[in-house]
Amino acid sequence: MDRLQDFSDAPVRRSSVWETTPVDCPPGGANFLNAAVGLAARAAESPEILLEKLQALEKEFGRAPKKIPNEPRPLDLDLIAFGPETRSSKNLVLPHPRAHLRRFVLEPLNEIAPHLVLPGQQAPVAQLLRNLRSDEIVRRVASGSRRAGPNFSSKRAR
Repeated sequence: MDRLQDFSDAPVRRSSVWETTPVDCPPGGANFLNAAVGLAARAAESPEILLEKLQALEKEFGRAPKKIPNEPRPLDLDLIAFGPETRSSKNLVLPHPRAHLRRFVLEPLNEIAPHLVLPGQQAPVAQLLRNLRSDEIVRRVASGSRRAGPNFSSKRAR
């Protein structure tokens, strides 16, 4: 999380770290560690540029090209939202298309931005989380800090 500070014009906001059961992963996979980090994107930075930086950081931490969808990986940084921006390209979909359906995203995001309304949603994160029906098991394993502004990246690591 400390490395994400390099991508932000303000102190990053950090959720707690949550241990979560795998979702749509190959059978027998280990639990994941998930967190949300709020960034203040650099002036004139596009979501595409931020995504490139996140992907470079993943590679630095040992992530190899995936062979199987949702396989375990040392670091997986997802760009959940970028303010009110929307995108739908091969490389980037904003907001993340399943963020509102995933407890492993909503639980940490709720800690730093409970009032955030993701583009395309009517309800804020806190209400999405309350209304979510999911078999996912989440357990807080470390405390976070600080509430965040409008730009967010979700950090998913194994």
